[in-house]
Amino acid sequence: MSSNDIQVIAAMALYFIVVLSVGFFYLKKSNKDSESYFLGGRGLGPWLTALSAEASDMSGWLLMGLPGIAYFMGASNAMWTAIGLAIGTYLNWKFVARRLRKYSEVAGNSITLPDFFSNRFHDDKRVLMSVAAIIILLFFCIYCGSCFVTCGKLFTQLFGLDYTTMMILGALVVFVYTFVGGYLSVCTTDLIQGTIMICALVIVFVGSVGMAGGVDNTVAFLQSIPGFLSATEQANPTLGPDGVQLVENGMPVFGDAAVYGTGIVTIVGCLAWGLGYFGMPQVLVRFMSVRHSDEIKKSRIIATIWVVISLASAVCIGLVGRAAMPDAFLTSSSAENIFILLAQVMLPAFVCGLVVSGIFAATMSSSSSYLLIAGSAISQNLYKGIINKNATEAQCMFVSRVALTVILIFGIVIALDQNSSIFQVVSYAWAGFGASFGPLMLLSLYWRRTNKQGALAGMLVGAVTVIVWSFAIKPLGGIFGVYELLPGFIFSLIAIVVVSLLTEPPSKKITDEFDSYMDADV
Repeated sequence: MSSNDIQVIAAMALYFIVVLSVGFFYLKKSNKDSESYFLGGRGLGPWLTALSAEASDMSGWLLMGLPGIAYFMGASNAMWTAIGLAIGTYLNWKFVARRLRKYSEVAGNSITLPDFFSNRFHDDKRVLMSVAAIIILLFFCIYCGSCFVTCGKLFTQLFGLDYTTMMILGALVVFVYTFVGGYLSVCTTDLIQGTIMICALVIVFVGSVGMAGGVDNTVAFLQSIPGFLSATEQANPTLGPDGVQLVENGMPVFGDAAVYGTGIVTIVGCLAWGLGYFGMPQVLVRFMSVRHSDEIKKSRIIATIWVVISLASAVCIGLVGRAAMPDAFLTSSSAENIFILLAQVMLPAFVCGLVVSGIFAATMSSSSSYLLIAGSAISQNLYKGIINKNATEAQCMFVSRVALTVILIFGIVIALDQNSSIFQVVSYAWAGFGASFGPLMLLSLYWRRTNKQGALAGMLVGAVTVIVWSFAIKPLGGIFGVYELLPGFIFSLIAIVVVSLLTEPPSKKITDEFDSYMDADV
């Protein structure tokens, strides 16, 4: 092992020590009761809320998946996706955060998303809670898998170590501090990780421009690739029989620019990524845990600025990376390592270790949130809500930790294929949550006529549409090739409205609660 590798490992080890120390620091406070473990006792300030929400949301996808798609295919897909996410972030904080903070407290002091849906509609039989918990388990196992793929690719690219071994090791580090520290440790480390992530992105972006010969040379090179910088076309890498891009005279080969999907339909589909925020459990739970609703506005400003800078830097890293290292990666999967390689080449070893810790930071912040929320779905919503309604706090905590272990194993199994595309895995899980919970969240907060039957129909239709569209309809191409979140969101919204109107209206007790919930938390 070279001296550079040792310095990188030292920097990352320092980071790991800090993160794990935070987990143990919050051991006693987080384990006081379920509300403390899963929601931090509703005591998060605006900075902690904002950066925790965004760091847990973006994951390693921000530093690997998004730059990778920009590097391999050009600006269009990555750019429109980033724009959709930036808009969705702002709208979610604007229209959901304050109301959910208030309503979750009024609705039985709900500490999880399934809790909120069940309490909001006074679902005594816990059907909504059970269905929501199952959907969370399904898609969070996939999400955890994408994060563990990131861990494996990171250490394989850095040190040439075995992918599977490194993926499992990274997963175990995440598991330990989530298992020990609960929500407070996750959110506090998210604050650290969010800071590292944005600094890493900006540093690598600025450095890669200089490495590519400056702004003028970078733009000139990228413009020479047909469709690479276009918003309505995309680059068309020429692939060999083995699926690897061809190289001639040290330069990757591109064909004529390809039309970006089906034009406006594809662009709308990418912008639809923003709709996913309305149903994303790891973000919504941050809204529920903020100290006071009056602090939401400050959090919204912090979160929006962070997201815009981070997304713009990530897309630009992928684009500039193609100019700086045109033939470094010749498949879409391997292209997701461009951020790591740029950091290795341009930065001193110890600094590189700190910067690439940003990738592990993003992965840890997200996967820990996924593990925690999935664990709460099992212990609070399935075990205590359905199986053992008289369960003690100690029993719930035990079940949640067993659940964390099982989910960890499933995530590792999903991540065993090192050729998995982080971007594609995340996009599927993102669509699942956005379509299942997004329309229901909006109508729960804004439409008093929404009832339990409509809520159930919306969740089921959203989840089923994403699965069926992704595997059976999307391969047909054309307008059917649109991102599955868009049709899933629309059909779910229609299902909630139609079924709610065709069935009995909610009781007076529910509507009175709806009419007065904005008076809470004052």
